[in-house]
Amino acid sequence: MKINKHIITLFTLFIILGSNAQNTGKLKQATKDYDKYSYVKTTDVLLKLAEKGYESQELLQKLGNTYYFNSQMEAAEKWYSKLLTNYQDVDAEYLFRYAQTLKSLEKYNEADQWMQRFTEARGGEKRSQLFNNQKDYLSYIESLSEDFEIKNLDINSEVSDFGSNIYNNQLVFASTRKNGRNYFWNNQPYLNLFTADKQEEGSYTNAQFLSKGVNTRYHESTVAFMPSGDVMYFTRNNFFKSRLKRDEKGINRLKIYSAKLQENGNWGEVTSVHFNSEAYSVAHPAINTSGTKMYFASDMPGTLGESDLYVVDINEDGSLGTPVNLGGVINTEGQETFPFINENGDLYFSSNGRNGLGGLDVYYIHDLEKTLNSGGAFTIDNMGKPINSSMDDFGYYENLETKAGFFTSNRAGGKGDDDIYGFEVPDCLQGLEGKVFDKKTKDILANASLILSDKSGKQLATTTSDAEGAYKFKGVLICNSEYLIRASKETYLTSEERFSSTFNRKRGITQDMYLEMDEVAIAKGTNLREALNLNPIYFDFDKAYIRPDAEIELQKVIEVMKQYPNLKIDVRSHTDSRASKSYNESLSSKRNKATINYLIETGGITADRLTGKGYGESELVNKCSDGVPCTKAAHQLNRRSDFIVVED
Repeated sequence: MKINKHIITLFTLFIILGSNAQNTGKLKQATKDYDKYSYVKTTDVLLKLAEKGYESQELLQKLGNTYYFNSQMEAAEKWYSKLLTNYQDVDAEYLFRYAQTLKSLEKYNEADQWMQRFTEARGGEKRSQLFNNQKDYLSYIESLSEDFEIKNLDINSEVSDFGSNIYNNQLVFASTRKNGRNYFWNNQPYLNLFTADKQEEGSYTNAQFLSKGVNTRYHESTVAFMPSGDVMYFTRNNFFKSRLKRDEKGINRLKIYSAKLQENGNWGEVTSVHFNSEAYSVAHPAINTSGTKMYFASDMPGTLGESDLYVVDINEDGSLGTPVNLGGVINTEGQETFPFINENGDLYFSSNGRNGLGGLDVYYIHDLEKTLNSGGAFTIDNMGKPINSSMDDFGYYENLETKAGFFTSNRAGGKGDDDIYGFEVPDCLQGLEGKVFDKKTKDILANASLILSDKSGKQLATTTSDAEGAYKFKGVLICNSEYLIRASKETYLTSEERFSSTFNRKRGITQDMYLEMDEVAIAKGTNLREALNLNPIYFDFDKAYIRPDAEIELQKVIEVMKQYPNLKIDVRSHTDSRASKSYNESLSSKRNKATINYLIETGGITADRLTGKGYGESELVNKCSDGVPCTKAAHQLNRRSDFIVVED
C-alpha cells in the first residue's frame, strides 16, 4: 500500500504536451491524475500514448514512476530502461530508482552498475557513500541472516494488510478490506484499523473494525499505545472534524492523531498533535516502553531525504514537545520510515536509502536512547533474511517477553498486496570463533584444545583447533553474559581469557588465543630474556640496586641455571642516553656487577659460570639517543640487563 509506505512526497514533474492536438486532453488529464497520485488511472493513459509512439522523457519518467511506486517492478524496469537508454540528461534520482527496481528483481549485478553511475553523479550523498563503503553488502547481509520460520497470518486478505501492534492480546493492524470507496492511488478501498483475536495456538482470527470513533471514510493506519493503555496514537489523512484538508497544491497529507479510551471500551476524543501541518506529512508513531518519547516519520522542513525519522518528548501531562530530527547518521536522502522501539531501547525502522536487498529493508540500532544520551556511537545493521527480501519489508514489531514478532511485506507468495507475517523472536545466542597462535612467533597452532566455560567455571563446550589454527563454537553464548575460554597444547602453557558476549545475536564474538612455549630450546647465543619471556631487568634512574620487580625475573634465570648445571651466562647491562657516555659506562658496569652479585649471593650460582660487562648507552633499543626527545617510559626501555648463553 504505497500511500503509506512512502510518505507523500510531491513530485515536481511535468509532461511536455505533445504537438498532436487530439492527445492534449489526455495528457492534461494524465498529468492531473499523476500529480494526485492516481497511478492506476494514469497507467492506462500513459501506456496508450507510449504504444502510439508519443514518447518523451517526461512521459517515460512518469510511466516508470507509475509502476515503481506501485511495486510493479517488471513494468518499471521496462520503462526506466527505455528512459535511461534514450535520454542522457536524466535526473540522477532515476538512476537510483532504476537500481532499486533491479534489486527488487534480484538483478544485483546490474543494480550495482547503476548505483555506481548514481554515485558518480551524486558522490556527496550519503546513499553514495554507503554504497562505496560497502560494495560487498550482499555477503554482509547474508552473514546477518538467520534460519527461522515466518508465517503468513491467516487474517491476511487479497488486498493490503500491514502494520501491527499488540493491545490487550489483540493484533491491531491496517487493512483495505471491506466494501467502500476505492482510493485512486491503487484502486483499493481506503484503509481502516482492525483488531484480530489471538487464539490459544497463537493464530489470529475474527478481524473487526477497531472503533468507529477512530475509523473514518479516509485512511487510518499504524498505531502506537501509551504504556498505560488508555491513549493511542495513529496515522490518518488530514481529515478532522468531518473536513478533508489539502495543501496549496491540492495534496492531502498524513497526520498523527491521539485518541483516548472511553468507558465503553471504544476510542474517542480524537485530537491532532500540535506539529501536524497541511504542508507536510507526519506518520507511523512508535512509543518507547517508558512512555517518554514518540518516534515517527515525516517530510517536514529540515528533512534530509524523502522522509526522515524524528523523535519528540512526551511530557508528564501527556503533551508533546518539539520534534527533533534523528540526524544524518540514521537518515539518508531516501526514505526512513516505520520506526519501532522495543523493551531494550533498540530502534527498528525501514529504509531504501541504504545497501539493502531491494525496496524497503528493516534495519535496527541497539539501545538507541542510551547511546544518544551518552553521546556514543552506534551501529546500524540490516536485519537480514528472512525478515528482509528483494521487495518492501516494513512495519517491524516484537515483544521480547512473549517472543512474538510481526512485519509486513509485499514479497512473492503472499495473499494480497501487503501481507503481515508472524514469527517467534529467536533466543539471543551468539557464536564464538577465533584462532590459536604461538605468542612469540605468531605461528598458527593446530590441534590445540579449547574449553568454553561460564563465568563460574562450569564447562559448556569443547573443541579443537583445525589445520589453520581456527576454532568455532556455534550459538552457545547467551547475549550480554560473561565467559571463559581456555586453550592448551602439548609443550605449551595453558592460557585462559575472560570475555563478554554482546547484545547482537547476529554478530558472533571473535577471541584469538596466544600460547607460550613451556619447553624452550636453549642453545649458545640464546638470550634468556627472550627465551623465558622475562620482563626487562629495569633499574631506576642513576641507580644500580636490584629492584623488587627485577628480583622476580632474576629468580627465573637462577632456576634455569640450577636445572642446567653446565649453563654459562654472559650478563650484559645497559643504560639510557641521559648523562655522559663515560658516566653511563661506569653506571652500567655497576649495574652489571649488581646483577652478577645477586645471582651468586642470592641464587648460589658459582662465579665461574658468569661473565659480564657494562655497555653504557652503546646498544640502545630505540632512538632515544643524546638530544632526541623521549618520554621517561622510552628511556626506561634502555636501562636493562640481557642474559646471553655462552656455553650449554
